[in-house]
Order: sequence, then C-alpha cells, then structure tokens
Amino acid sequence: MNKAAYALKLPQSLKSAAQRLAREDGVSLNQWIVVALAEKVGAVETSADFLKRRAMRADPSTFQSILDRVGSHPPLTGDELPAEKGR
Repeated sequence: MNKAAYALKLPQSLKSAAQRLAREDGVSLNQWIVVALAEKVGAVETSADFLKRRAMRADPSTFQSILDRVGSHPPLTGDELPAEKGR
C-alpha cells in the first residue's frame, strides 16, 4: 500500500477528543484518524452511489403529475421560497 504524509491541523478540542477515543480503542491517534477517514469516505461514496442509482429510476412524467396535483394552493408556512434580494 502506498502511503502519503499529510500535515493535519486540528482544533485542540478535536485532537483531544480523538486522542481519548484512540486510547479507548487501544490504537494510535494516526490509526484512529485513518479509520475514521476511511469510514467517512465509504459513507459518502455509498450515499452518492445510492442517490445516483435512485435518480436513474426517476420518471419525469410521474414527477410532473405529482406537481400538477398541487394546483394553485399557496405553500404551507415555512415552505415559501426566500424573497430574492432587490425585489
């Protein structure tokens, strides 16, 4: 496995928490950070793949038929579009 060095600057509070968790897991801080990063990369890539596959199944005509059912009813409170600046 190729390895690359990367100088990482962390807030002291985050570093302290990571050190504590690494100690509890019985691993080095470096190893704990590598595993945490690998978990995050895996989660992001998995969710992106899921959403991509889900989008491929989308049917624009079905979506339009859902929008057509809304009619001219105003949006519910909190669902309004933000007012544009300069309007």
